[in-house]
Amino acid sequence: MSPLHSLCLLTILAAATTAQTTQSPESRRIEDLEKRILQLEQRIRELEVKQAPAPTKPPEAAPAAAVPPPPAELPSTETRLPVSGYMDFHFNKERGLPGQLDFHRFVLLFGHSFSDRIKFWSELELEHAFVEGGEERGELELEQAYLDFLVKPYLNFRGGMILAPVGLINERHEPPAFHGVERPFVDTVILPSTWFDTGAGIFGDLGKGFRYKLYLMSPLDATLFSAEEGLRDGRQKGSRAVMQNPALTGRLEYHGLPRLSLGASFWRGRTGFNLVTVNPRVGVVEFDGRYSVWRLDFRGQIARVTLTRAGELNLALQRSTGVSPNIARSMRGFYWETAARVLPRRFPHEMAVFSRYENFDTQHRMPTGYQPLKQFDRSAWVTGLTYWPEPDVALKFDYTIVRSRSTIFDSIRSINLGIGWWF
Repeated sequence: MSPLHSLCLLTILAAATTAQTTQSPESRRIEDLEKRILQLEQRIRELEVKQAPAPTKPPEAAPAAAVPPPPAELPSTETRLPVSGYMDFHFNKERGLPGQLDFHRFVLLFGHSFSDRIKFWSELELEHAFVEGGEERGELELEQAYLDFLVKPYLNFRGGMILAPVGLINERHEPPAFHGVERPFVDTVILPSTWFDTGAGIFGDLGKGFRYKLYLMSPLDATLFSAEEGLRDGRQKGSRAVMQNPALTGRLEYHGLPRLSLGASFWRGRTGFNLVTVNPRVGVVEFDGRYSVWRLDFRGQIARVTLTRAGELNLALQRSTGVSPNIARSMRGFYWETAARVLPRRFPHEMAVFSRYENFDTQHRMPTGYQPLKQFDRSAWVTGLTYWPEPDVALKFDYTIVRSRSTIFDSIRSINLGIGWWF
């Protein structure tokens, strides 16, 4: 090579080196992106080769039994459902007592769809902000955890921890769904909402507006019934629940007419598995309805509880504790409620004023030889308003007066404020 050629070659190499060292940041980013695109294209080609169906063999070369593909490559309809939940935060001020702030409920709901026909749902609730061992400060409860097996619209199967399908509130207890800071007294004392336990059964849509649920569930525990709260403390709540004499419960609803919903429900089962000498039977019958016309909403409910062999139950509990619980053989409750939506339709939010009258008596009929305690024959007026800045958020206020037929106990008057939401 001549000296002239060598000089030219060195000049070209120096220029190329200078161009590389003075390359702009934009050019370097473009080169990086091009490299990444090439890498992605290579990865896509590898995946396509991996997922491509195997070439079809001639019939004579086919094996006697086809080998299924590995489960990881089967098409799946499994769906992970999002987390949901609801919460409510209360201020309660009873006349003559200091006010109380309480984060009453923090509830998370988790669901999962294994396929189009097998689905899971659960509800985990923390009440009163925290739980501390040995102190009655709060509760942590698994209120729902069940699997649905969907077969036909009119026949499906459900099993696990389920809500008893009794009453208006027990299955629809989210705060924005009802008026008043607290749940209705009838749905707390006569029907022990939230009423849940282990069980299994069927449900479906019968057409023409009819829907039904029919379950076998763990029975109530009669040793925990009381004069003041009736059946409430007798719920086993799925904690090593005894399934001797399982209870039968069900609900039938009608939604065939616009703005009208009607329901009827029942519960029937023996409750003496913790007793030796007596095995009482509990029966619950309930009817409810909801109707809307113009800007008015109406709802009402009536419930009745019967308890067989209540006198023998009182004697058995008195022998074990030394005190007669004075449990009634019949309890009943009812309420009606009217609400009016007062904001103009053009307004982006909703507000309703409401009034509800309740009557509930856990000493309605007593067994022979026992006298009713009049302080447990009660009535209540609950009047207030509900404001929804968003459909799933409710700001609530009510003024509540609770009276009893006893001349010894004064009426209970309280002011209640609440915020409830779900998502």
